[in-house]
Amino acid sequence: METAPPPTRHVPLALALFTAPWGFVVANAAYAWATRDGGSDATGAEALALTAAHPTEMRLATVAAMLGSLLMVPAVLGARRLLADRSRRLGLLGATLMASGYICYFAVAFAGITVDVMARRGGPLADYAAVVDGAQSDPSAVWVFLLFVLGNLAGTLLLGLALLRARVVPFWAAAGIMAWPPLHVIGLVAGTEWFEVAGALTQAVGLAVTGARLAAASR
Repeated sequence: METAPPPTRHVPLALALFTAPWGFVVANAAYAWATRDGGSDATGAEALALTAAHPTEMRLATVAAMLGSLLMVPAVLGARRLLADRSRRLGLLGATLMASGYICYFAVAFAGITVDVMARRGGPLADYAAVVDGAQSDPSAVWVFLLFVLGNLAGTLLLGLALLRARVVPFWAAAGIMAWPPLHVIGLVAGTEWFEVAGALTQAVGLAVTGARLAAASR
């Protein structure tokens, strides 16, 4: 049987649950605002054009996503700690996938800094675009994007389901966490980032409730 750690260990994890998801609220909102009149970052050329047109929003989106990814790892550990021995296998699988996915997302988001520098510098933009596309499609790096997608979507869904099955948070809080993957996919299909903003908000609320329950357990 798992031995509970001293309660004070829960506090930093609870704080991460409160703060981490807001990085993605900010990141998705900034990106949604940058693309409100069209544009995307699906290719290197499009990313450079979008960043050149909206440098402040794209830099904000990049930095916020990096901070959110960094903080999401202890946040996921906090959710796993709240589960303890309840829904153990499902919670472990979801937490492992989600943490791994956001570690990879830090690397994905960091590439936005390079795109920002290229866009600000100017010069051979076609060559810059080819470098960006080549880095993203290189066989040695493709697994980073795949693991990010798997952790971001499947991992989040499984962890939310584990919290729901274990009954450690209210139904609506777990549902808020699980709403992120479908809303993210709907946003991609619909071609608008505002669905992702809504999903990030519901996830933030659900994880904040998880953090509150973990903090209460500390007391």
